[in-house]
Amino acid sequence: MIKKILIVDDSPTERHVLNDLLTKSGYEVVASDNGEDAILKAKLLKPDLILMDVVMPGLNGFQATRAISRDPDTRNIPVILCTSKSQETDKIWGMRQGARDYVVKPVVRDELLTKIAALG
Repeated sequence: MIKKILIVDDSPTERHVLNDLLTKSGYEVVASDNGEDAILKAKLLKPDLILMDVVMPGLNGFQATRAISRDPDTRNIPVILCTSKSQETDKIWGMRQGARDYVVKPVVRDELLTKIAALG
C-alpha cells in the first residue's frame, strides 16, 4: 500500500503542484530538490514510492534512479520518472535504470493517480 511519496524535482513550482495533487488524494508527501538528497531521503525515510524528475543539476534523475534501484536498502522502493523528456528513447533508458513507470509533464492528475494505484 502506498502512503508516503518522495517527490524529487528541482523546480519549486513542480514540487508544489505535485505536493498539492498528492496530499489532496490522501498521500503523505516528502520533497527533495536534487538527486543526491533524494538518495539520502530514500534510505532514511523509506518512502513507499518516489516520483523522480530527470533534468536536474548535479546527479540527474536517471543516475539517482539507478543508484536507488541498485542499493539493497532502497531497491524495493518503486520509482516513477516524472519528466518533460517525452522521447521513447528516454522512456526506455529510464526503465533500464530501474524505474517502474514513466510520466510525461505536464502531469495529468488521473493518469498519475492510476499509475500510483497500480504500484500499490
